[in-house]
Amino acid sequence: MGTEVGMSEDQDKRQEAMEWVGKAYQLHMKGEIEKAVSLYTKSLEIHPTAEAYEFRGWARSFEKDYVAAIEDCHRAIDLDPEFGGPYNDIGAYHIEQGELDDAVPWLRMALKAKRYESYCFPHFNLGRIYETKGQLEKSLEHYRQALEENPRYALAAKAVDRVKGKLAVRESEPSAN
Repeated sequence: MGTEVGMSEDQDKRQEAMEWVGKAYQLHMKGEIEKAVSLYTKSLEIHPTAEAYEFRGWARSFEKDYVAAIEDCHRAIDLDPEFGGPYNDIGAYHIEQGELDDAVPWLRMALKAKRYESYCFPHFNLGRIYETKGQLEKSLEHYRQALEENPRYALAAKAVDRVKGKLAVRESEPSAN
């Protein structure tokens, strides 16, 4: 019986913590980053969750504090290695810092995560990397996969069109032989 009470208490704390995450997220979406970070932290004090760590990291990235954002993502991964969002976010933060090669393994891990609903994001981010590196075919493949995962992903649709245009220009140029 003691175990059931302990589990119920734990579930109650998790539920309360996730309610704070919801409040923090609303502030986050309104651009009230400092307040959001504070509420994500309050949630973590009640009951640490991968979601709260990931979202706090995301909020910190809005302030360009990529070191703290990446630390929070690592904490999220420690709590739930199957949660895909933090892997993608670490990759995205590396991209923002110009560390393209460091981003790739994180994005690939996001694509392998079992608990993730947004595989379009790591595909899109890989597309960004390969487009930047001039690997347009690989880029197009990932942008298309992002669009396949989420047909309403407007940025991916624009990226597909942009890369197709670049490939058409490349193919129409006379070879330098």
